[in-house]
Amino acid sequence: MAFAQADADRLRAAIAKGVSHAKINGEELTFRSLAEMKETLRMIEDDLSGGAGAAARFATGYARTTRGL
Repeated sequence: MAFAQADADRLRAAIAKGVSHAKINGEELTFRSLAEMKETLRMIEDDLSGGAGAAARFATGYARTTRGL
């Protein structure tokens, strides 16, 4: 789903006002909690930035071994 900066701005304003309803991308949404609203805002911001935020949250680790000497 493609988001616009205006969608992030509307959701940020709704969070600041303390409301649990917002109209985003032409759709009326009702959130259960502030945490859910913040997660949605992070998702929108990640989408707007090209997904860079999602990649930064995951780390890749590689196993190191020796020959046992």
